[in-house]
Amino acid sequence: MIVTLTANPSIDRTVVLDSELVRGGVHRARTTVNDPGGKGVNVARVLTGAGVQSMAVLPAASGDPLLEALSTKGVRFWSVPTDGLARTNITVSEPGGTTTKINEPGAVLTAATRDALFETVVDLGRDAAWVALSGSLPPGIAPGWYAELVRALRETPCRVAVDTSDEPLLSLAESFPESAPDLIKPNSEELAQLTGVDGDALEQAASAGDPTAAVEASRILLGRGVGSVLATLGSAGAVLVTAEGAWFASPPRIDAISTVGAGDSSLAGYILADIEHCSPADRLRRAVAFGTAATALPGTTLPTPNQARPDAVTVHALDSPPASSSSTPSSSSTLS
Repeated sequence: MIVTLTANPSIDRTVVLDSELVRGGVHRARTTVNDPGGKGVNVARVLTGAGVQSMAVLPAASGDPLLEALSTKGVRFWSVPTDGLARTNITVSEPGGTTTKINEPGAVLTAATRDALFETVVDLGRDAAWVALSGSLPPGIAPGWYAELVRALRETPCRVAVDTSDEPLLSLAESFPESAPDLIKPNSEELAQLTGVDGDALEQAASAGDPTAAVEASRILLGRGVGSVLATLGSAGAVLVTAEGAWFASPPRIDAISTVGAGDSSLAGYILADIEHCSPADRLRRAVAFGTAATALPGTTLPTPNQARPDAVTVHALDSPPASSSSTPSSSSTLS
């Protein structure tokens, strides 16, 4: 079983426009879709679509529409009682794949709800292959909470993946190696937050076929106790850095429609390959395939295995630099 934690879940409302968003203008939506959301929920949705047993842990009040939405999607969940309804996050999707997100802060969690979430995740982790801690933390939970949870989970047999940003990410890193997870999945901006590198520069270099800066930044995290780093680099693809080596994956060319959920899909793809005992190169290949497939889908639609194309992803081992003629990515997808 795979357990995902979404401490700050949401209803994701996607508004699709026929034209570019104009600040201060009046727009008419072509379509509006509501889906259960939050990064951990997205991971669980992809895993469920792939036929893998998963459990989405989240705080939710009785009768919250979020729970009905999860049931409609066929996602198994464990809801910890809380006050207040899940937040609503709004995504405005323009032609060409540009998305604008407006995320609400979420309801305040009481100490009792916070502690019940913690205990539930640790208990489920004892019988899980992976526990994925994903997304922001709501009001009422201190930034260092993920670090405490990782330390507790390290006492169980499961492996731990973390995908977060800003204060929770920095607080986690401050307590490495004690709180270092088995896998961390930063995008270029988050990798910059962790290591002090220029995130734009490393993404631009990777787009030109040179992922060296991203690999070196990832190796800083390995030196601080992290097991593996899956760093997504926008349209350039992604790198995977482990104690065994480093790999760079370039995605196929696609027409990007929405970047929402691309990073979550990448993490799910990695976990799917890992539980099948795939090689590091193939774990990265599957991660990029699922992330790329997500960008080709509208709104918060997430990919199924039939929509992912791992055979179209080019992976280079980085013991030696990849040849520039074969490694320059030409994709318009964005993995975040």
